[in-house]
Amino acid sequence: MKSPVLLLVFNRPETTRQVFDAVRAARPPRLYIAADGPRGARSGEAQRCDEVRRIVAAVDWPCEVKTLFRDRNLGCKIGVASGIDWFFAHEPEGIILEDDILPVATFFDFCDELLARYRHEDRVWMISGSNLIAKHFEAKDSYFFSRYTQIWGWASWRRAWLHYDVRMAEWPAWRDSKGLKGLSDGSRLFEIYWRHTFNACHDGKRDTWDYQWTFACWRAGALAVLPAVNQTHNVGFGMEATHTTAAVPEYVSSSPVQPMKFPLVHPKSLRRDAKADELMDSLLFGIDIQNFLRRVPRLAYSALKQRTLGLQQS
Repeated sequence: MKSPVLLLVFNRPETTRQVFDAVRAARPPRLYIAADGPRGARSGEAQRCDEVRRIVAAVDWPCEVKTLFRDRNLGCKIGVASGIDWFFAHEPEGIILEDDILPVATFFDFCDELLARYRHEDRVWMISGSNLIAKHFEAKDSYFFSRYTQIWGWASWRRAWLHYDVRMAEWPAWRDSKGLKGLSDGSRLFEIYWRHTFNACHDGKRDTWDYQWTFACWRAGALAVLPAVNQTHNVGFGMEATHTTAAVPEYVSSSPVQPMKFPLVHPKSLRRDAKADELMDSLLFGIDIQNFLRRVPRLAYSALKQRTLGLQQS
């Protein structure tokens, strides 16, 4: 392979070992390893972080290695965002993997080819290895374009990441200028869901980095590449995870990884697939009337609680 790889790790030796073995098999020419530090109050976490760092230090192929090992914990938001900042400060393009995202071998070749193909195409901002609707959607070509920024194994360019802002400073202005309405395909539920999600991220209520990337891409009208077959598997579901602590969702369990067939068949035009996006709205994010009606009591309670707290503090 030709592309550099950024590996984002933390405290899970078991999943890290699996992902590192996949990276070792691909033999990237340059490997960047960003490791978040332990949380002081967590018993045994410093030891697990040290074990993870020993695992990823076992580079036994010709490779330039750079490390960013944190002494203290920065969390999922700043830790990951700053790690990607560091990567693109050194590289104009590359592949990003977290410590629980296990790719099939062809993922690396897929990213290699498309990083080169769309290197100077300003409308394309990322290449994803994840397709969680393959059971329900048959792509005509080897990949399709989407508005959704699936980050379970992905690649991008510095030119795109330069627009990322972990604070989402432009969100209020874009929200109030009806930016979501222009993306919604007429779906009011889409607007409600993403307004709520982006508000929470902007207000610091979610310790995450990825919705900010989605916002950056949407604000610019950018496209993401998604493969026709799923190229990555999230092996991190469980109690030790930060966000994926619940049981494996059906859309994950029904999307096994498959090798990509080469040579790739490229789409004839740079146009997002609205049908695929509509399926992801419903299957991945629950943006449909049934799920909305289930969430209404919870959202109403949350709004009432915030209003009550505001009155008490005033």
